[in-house]
Amino acid sequence: GAMMDNRFATALVIACVLSLISTIYMAASIGTDFWYEYHTLSPAENVSEAGRSIWEEFFSKDADEKTYTDALFRCNGTVGLWRRCITVPKNSHWYSPPENDMTTNCISFSLSDQFMEKYIEPGNHNSGTDLNRTYLWRLQFLLPFVSIGLMCFGALIGLCACACRSLYPAIATGVLHFLAGLCTLGLVGCYVAGIELLHKKLPLPDDVRGEFGWSFCLACVSAPLQFMAAALFIWAARTNRKEFTLLKAYRVA
Repeated sequence: GAMMDNRFATALVIACVLSLISTIYMAASIGTDFWYEYHTLSPAENVSEAGRSIWEEFFSKDADEKTYTDALFRCNGTVGLWRRCITVPKNSHWYSPPENDMTTNCISFSLSDQFMEKYIEPGNHNSGTDLNRTYLWRLQFLLPFVSIGLMCFGALIGLCACACRSLYPAIATGVLHFLAGLCTLGLVGCYVAGIELLHKKLPLPDDVRGEFGWSFCLACVSAPLQFMAAALFIWAARTNRKEFTLLKAYRVA
């Protein structure tokens, strides 16, 4: 009886909380620009005319991968799934004091950018298509949405289950969360592989350090939360079904 019901209720509540947190983390990581960060160790004051042309190209509509990656290296760039950002001096006058007068400017990847081919030599479209990088990039753009979609669909099924006072749909919710976790893991894997392959083609300059940022970490944390929620949903549904069958058998006897 009541004791058992409390156990399921607790498991389901914890599963729902984990699911909610992982959804929030996924949404935050999709929406922020700190998947990968470059730290340029050389000071910003040696920003010359060359520097200015680098920024102008970075913001131009037809910046190719090599152009914008060079700008990211040079200007403390950060990259998200949707946007790329660089930090540039506010004033373009060379005589203004360079300290603390920096501003971060971002430009979005358009949909066509997201699906555009990556080339074997970044920026050189005569070098042929790099299929690995092209598909890794497309996957890292699509998978987070699939993951969030699966969790929202799971939540809908869960709500119906509550309305019908039945635990059977909790298994479906669990399975959907498990699939969402796989998508999130896939996303993290694709992102890491894509960055590694890019840096093989365009090695980091000596005075630039690169590291995965907190947006990337949110996605990494989201995956285990999805798996834990999945396990709890499935456990609660299965054990409850067993008890229910035992109770029925006992009644009949």
